[in-house]
Amino acid sequence: MSVASRALMAIHLKGLQDCISVTATHPMLLRTRPDDEDDLHKGWVFDVNGEYEGTSPDPIHGAKSIRDLFERVTKETVSYSVPLLWDKKTDTIVSTESADMVRMFNEAFEDPNPSNIDLYPEALREKIDDVNTWLHDSVILGAVKPSFVKEEDVPAAVAALYAALDRVEEILSTQRYLVGNVFTEADLRLFVVLIRFDVSFFHLFKHPKRIETYLNISNYLRDIYQLPGVKETVNFDHIRLLAVGAEFNRDNIVLEPPTVDYSAPHDRTRFA
Repeated sequence: MSVASRALMAIHLKGLQDCISVTATHPMLLRTRPDDEDDLHKGWVFDVNGEYEGTSPDPIHGAKSIRDLFERVTKETVSYSVPLLWDKKTDTIVSTESADMVRMFNEAFEDPNPSNIDLYPEALREKIDDVNTWLHDSVILGAVKPSFVKEEDVPAAVAALYAALDRVEEILSTQRYLVGNVFTEADLRLFVVLIRFDVSFFHLFKHPKRIETYLNISNYLRDIYQLPGVKETVNFDHIRLLAVGAEFNRDNIVLEPPTVDYSAPHDRTRFA
């Protein structure tokens, strides 16, 4: 899930792996109460059998699912979503909002942080907020809108998506990143969506054009992928497996591995 990857990417970019432990769930959405025939909820479960590389059981409570952790804290019906930030000391949920986590990780761990990356520099905050606003509906949500809007609204959503991508392509023709030549949280938000686009969203939602056809965006993705720690947060096998049996994959499309080499050289240093 791309929003969960925001938090993971921020942890790696800020060098906080020794401060914040990460447990990845099973890559597919599975029944959270498989022994209850009346409970059909599907969600994020822990890979207790170690079936997939990069996943692991819940190391704190031995929970079977993210739902179990939520229900330790509240009896209200919620979305049981990821990312989920858990405080081991107070034994409770701190946050479920990826945007909040990114800023928390950027600012709250300054002393032990070995990185000099500032994802939300004060001098650029107004510009970052502006970019985040127009990208959110058109691209961040736009990439997956065909899965949840009415059929008659899909053409307009797709048109808005590609208009925004054209705007991004134009911006990246004159500067390295979205708000200048400095990597910020705006780039992080866009990256986690676009790195999934050609291998997943393009096929699942029958989009008309791949990201690899955009010269500047393609180089931009390779640039970010090659930043220290970023490629470790991108698991294309997990991205592909998420589509298996998912409600949004109505045609049971089997996703293939990516054809793009994100480790190949890029041209973005011309703006450095």
